[in-house]
Amino acid sequence: MTIPSTATSARPTGTARSGTSIQLITGRDHPDPDSSTSVAKALALLSSFTPHHPTMGVSEIARRAQLPKSTAHRLLAVLVDWEMVTKRGTEYSPGARLNELGALTKHPDTQELRRVALPHLLDLYEMTHETVNLCVLAGEDALYVDKIHGHNGVNSPACIGARLPAANTAIGKALLAFSSTDVLARVSNNLRPATSSSIASPTQLARELTMIQRSGIAYDRQEIRPGLTCIAAPVRSWSGAVIAAVSISGPVHRFRPANAVPAIRAVAAGVAKLAQEMSWQQHISV
Repeated sequence: MTIPSTATSARPTGTARSGTSIQLITGRDHPDPDSSTSVAKALALLSSFTPHHPTMGVSEIARRAQLPKSTAHRLLAVLVDWEMVTKRGTEYSPGARLNELGALTKHPDTQELRRVALPHLLDLYEMTHETVNLCVLAGEDALYVDKIHGHNGVNSPACIGARLPAANTAIGKALLAFSSTDVLARVSNNLRPATSSSIASPTQLARELTMIQRSGIAYDRQEIRPGLTCIAAPVRSWSGAVIAAVSISGPVHRFRPANAVPAIRAVAAGVAKLAQEMSWQQHISV
């Protein structure tokens, strides 16, 4: 497998929620942080919040949004007035109004994907008693749509709504292996190794994605966090396109990914079957 190079690199933004059909979610470019419009700057402030950084002070928000602290403070006051942001003491967090707007979105759906996948994810957890994840691809990242874990859940950076560099995770590589050449080129030119075991070169990425294409199984060997290992498989639509992926993750001292190959294959196929049936029902009802 050869990954073409490109001089540009797109960064994803936005999360697709509730809708009527399941499809691959692709990222959109972030607004230019140097834009002179107040709207772009306010959006940069809102985009600085993540599942791992839901509450921050003005200095950290300004730094993440690449804006002067005075500008961030002024715009945050406006966002607080509009209930887009909540202020408690000296810290800010996303406001209730954002939840209301999010419920109105009509973009292609992670909600429906979660609904059809949940029974199979629960089955997978019962089979393994390890952490189970469901992801879609968002630009260059794996976007975590659902996660199931028990009392022995692993210490992982993954949580629902989080984005992790796809090349660093088994579930992300399962998605990348069947992505377009444009996506692969962007990822290849923007590798972000998280550990000494992470993929660090385009050649290494191409070699591993080729193996995933042949086997249909992807692995994470302590590539997102030391001590954490993972196995993943893609979920296909009726057209054969990969729309999502499922994974099992666990600590290296306890979890043996190779032993979970039959289970991950069966669950990925089960989720795909339900997604395909749902898509076909929606197609014939139009």
